[in-house]
Amino acid sequence: MNHQKLILWSMAFFGMLLTAQLAPAQTRNCGPHQAVVERLAAGFGESRQVIALDAANNVLEVFASTETGTWTITLTQPGGPTCIVAAGDHYQHVAEPLPNTDEGA
Repeated sequence: MNHQKLILWSMAFFGMLLTAQLAPAQTRNCGPHQAVVERLAAGFGESRQVIALDAANNVLEVFASTETGTWTITLTQPGGPTCIVAAGDHYQHVAEPLPNTDEGA
């Protein structure tokens, strides 16, 4: 599995974990997808860095700014609003190779 697929699978798994906690979050930090994207761009200079689909067909997106270091994770349920589920600072794009899993290593 290449590195990009590993990242997408990891983010999809993370999205599935967040789905269980999404219901309480829907009353806050949620809105139409376009409005959330515009808010992240205007307020933080963030653009989409990752997009993934989880097993429940929720769309998980990671927005980040390499200039400010801020990042935001959103989750959008099918036909539902886009909710901000996590945010923080010190974003860095990392492209690490897979570790050597040979038994002799």
